[in-house]
Amino acid sequence: MDLFGLLEIIYKINTSTNKLLHSALVTFTDVIAGLLGHLLFRQHFHLLLVLVMVMFGPVLSLRVSKYSIFANKNHYLYRVFLHSCWGWTLTFCGSFVFLLSYCISNSIIHSICHLSRLAVTGIMWSLIRRLLSLLVDASGTCFEPLHSATAAPKDPLNSDTSVGALLLLRGEKGKAACLKAGLHWQGCEVSDDILILSLCCLILAEEICVFKPCMALGRPLGAPLRILFLLCALLLSLWIFLILCLLAHFPLFHSQLVGGAMGYLGWKGLYKYWHALKPSWCCVVKAGALHSETTCKTL
Repeated sequence: MDLFGLLEIIYKINTSTNKLLHSALVTFTDVIAGLLGHLLFRQHFHLLLVLVMVMFGPVLSLRVSKYSIFANKNHYLYRVFLHSCWGWTLTFCGSFVFLLSYCISNSIIHSICHLSRLAVTGIMWSLIRRLLSLLVDASGTCFEPLHSATAAPKDPLNSDTSVGALLLLRGEKGKAACLKAGLHWQGCEVSDDILILSLCCLILAEEICVFKPCMALGRPLGAPLRILFLLCALLLSLWIFLILCLLAHFPLFHSQLVGGAMGYLGWKGLYKYWHALKPSWCCVVKAGALHSETTCKTL
């Protein structure tokens, strides 16, 4: 067999492999898009997310082991994804929204208008973080642990009368300054981790569920867009998994519930009210949000 024949065989193998991979990508993408674009998912995903936090949160904390690898806040997933949750969501979801709107409208300006939804959400998240920080600083108090060694001497004949660690009020202002000084902070707490995770879950579900009706328009949707869609779906699964981990291993039920409720209200106010208004009402997204079949057809 000469070199030319060998190269031809390699080319045919490569072509067949690419076709097989592309067919698998299209099939898998269609299945995921069908699930995420189903009417039940689009209408009831937010209820399912709230149900997980309200009902399953306390139950999970009783069933998991404290020696699990996810009970350590220094776990890889927490360090890499949790503290930069909005950055990951903005990167993948923003790329998907931009490319999808460009494939449908063939207009960069139109695509940038759709990205304005995520820009508004990012501004809202920054304001919420600032307001929560002010709320915590205003409602909390800084204490210094006062150990039993410096308190009243314990009775060696009665161990039950030993004085435990007490808390002495200090004048440190702000939670960050208090914790930096090695002291103890007590006050109103809202789980910003659950807040941003629930907000990102709802935004991802809102943005990627339109992929199925957009495919029905008959426009060419290439492999890069399908890969971005799968990455967004994978990111959505990861955020849900991290929510379950936080509820199970770090149970702070009331603060987590308030955080989840604030994330839900933020999503509801932006995507179900403001972005749904007509462009004439100073809406930053001039073509409306990509959250329904009719929206795709107006692109």
